[in-house]
Amino acid sequence: AGVPAAAPAPPPARHFFSDPAEVEALRGSLLAWYDRCKRDLPWRALGGVGASALTPALLPAVWVSEIMLQQTQVATVIDYYNRWMQKWPTLQALAQASLEEVNELWAGLGYYSRGKRLQEAARKVVSELAGRMPRTAEDLQKLLPGVGRYTAGAIASISYGQATGVVDGNVIRVLCRLRSIGADSSSPAVIDRLWDMANVLVDSSRPGDFNQALMELGATVCVPKAPLCGECPVKQHCQAWRRKLFGKPHPVPDIEDCGVGDCPLCPPATEPWDSSLGVTNFPRKAAKKPPRAMRTATCVLQRRGCHGAPEYLIVQRPSSGLLAGLWEFPSLPLAQDLQEKKEREELADQLQAWMGRPVAAKGLQFIGEVIHIFSHIHQTYVVYSLHLDGDVTLDPALSPSRWVTEDEFHASAVSTAMKKV
Repeated sequence: AGVPAAAPAPPPARHFFSDPAEVEALRGSLLAWYDRCKRDLPWRALGGVGASALTPALLPAVWVSEIMLQQTQVATVIDYYNRWMQKWPTLQALAQASLEEVNELWAGLGYYSRGKRLQEAARKVVSELAGRMPRTAEDLQKLLPGVGRYTAGAIASISYGQATGVVDGNVIRVLCRLRSIGADSSSPAVIDRLWDMANVLVDSSRPGDFNQALMELGATVCVPKAPLCGECPVKQHCQAWRRKLFGKPHPVPDIEDCGVGDCPLCPPATEPWDSSLGVTNFPRKAAKKPPRAMRTATCVLQRRGCHGAPEYLIVQRPSSGLLAGLWEFPSLPLAQDLQEKKEREELADQLQAWMGRPVAAKGLQFIGEVIHIFSHIHQTYVVYSLHLDGDVTLDPALSPSRWVTEDEFHASAVSTAMKKV
């Protein structure tokens, strides 16, 4: 009889938290530090366990803040968050808002689909779930559009006290350093291990505070470039710190000794520990793809308004895709290698088709170029200006359009890129 092939060895225990005493000690140290040092953030005042549970009609503060904090820094979010909660404090109020109102308040925050999905989810809670938010991470993720695994875990633990872990960018960094995980931290295999670890570590008596403490640690102490290891409340549990401090301590196997080449959580053998990087050897990510370059011709059409102040024509973007539903100056994507004369002619042709009247290319005044970096697009706007006499309406079948004053423009749902233009 043939001998069955041996299953691949599991990663060494050093990559996990397998000692209950260590887990207990880490929880205690982290929560004590959080109670002492946490930042005073507006959503924390409203977001604790019981706030949403006692007043189910309230819009959960944690949900709004977590959606806004995706891809956006805390300092930027605070003002948007305060204005949002003042305008729509309840699920019902947000459900009744128009997408235009949501986009106007969100303008400048970027990744506009986030606001749209937040409002869609509020409508679903009010119309299909009898106004009651789901209370578990599983139901939140399953039932609400725009709520992924992380946001579901945050709402369930912080608002409703479910003992479930969370994994965001800050938590990935903290856990990879605590347990010297050097494989690509964006890979599904590593992410799954980190979720397992977060669920083991979470404190069942204070799950929301524990998760916020872990994220706070990553945001304020265990930062990407120059971590403040001396201030870290859990450094004695951190293998990256011990490695940096003691070099190659005997009780902790070297990275290179950890099942060379076979351990799915170690760095590749071609990228060993770099002592000059210390703790910042972790986490490791795959190289980012460079953003793709795009050129867009944009025309600021201007006329004299009835009170003498200039007015500008803006058009609405399609309801899906980049900057969905936002307003902009009439714009046309360009091929990368066009001469300026050709760009001007293409824009004139497009404006002529939109307005149903001749537009001379030489009448377009070149103003300059504006560069705006989206997460995946390096966008150059080639900006032209054209002064018009009298009214112009674009064909409504093409896209909605309206004339606005400068003040009305800034109050509209326009992107940061268009404000630069």
